[in-house]
Parts: sequence; structure tokens; C-alpha cells
Amino acid sequence: MDSTIAVTQFIVDEFVPDIDADELDPDYDLLESGIVDSLGLLTVLAWVEDRFGVEIEVGEIEEDDFRTVGAICALLETAQRAPQGAPG
Repeated sequence: MDSTIAVTQFIVDEFVPDIDADELDPDYDLLESGIVDSLGLLTVLAWVEDRFGVEIEVGEIEEDDFRTVGAICALLETAQRAPQGAPG
């Protein structure tokens, strides 16, 4: 499954189950709209790490990394390219 589709489906299932995944634009601001809050950021982070088998250093991320589905996918791609176990 494409990461954009997987992330979008997770966001919809977890935070806005009353809409279809195809209704959520990858560039829609999840934070400003209130769909994802600070606790939600941690939920998304934990899911991304678990689902895709990556480790993301909390100290190296910023709120904007979770602003949109596209931003989450970009963070995921960066984490996938990083050598596992490399010092952060």
C-alpha cells in the first residue's frame, strides 16, 4: 500500500471516521483544522514507527512534520532513508 494512502486511511480511521479517506486532501492542514492535536501527534508518530518499521527521533521532529498527510509521508521517507541504529 502506498504510504500516502496508508497514512490518510489511518488519520481518517483514528481522528475523523465520519469522512471517507478519499475526501481528505494530502495537503489539508490537520493541525490548524484541529483534526490532530498534540496528543494526536504522538499517536501518529507511534503508528508511523510501528506500521513502517522506522525509528524517528522525537528531538528531531517539528510540529510542521505532522501538519499534513504529505508532510507525514515526507518525514517517513526521510526516516526510511536513514541508516537504522545511526546516531541522531
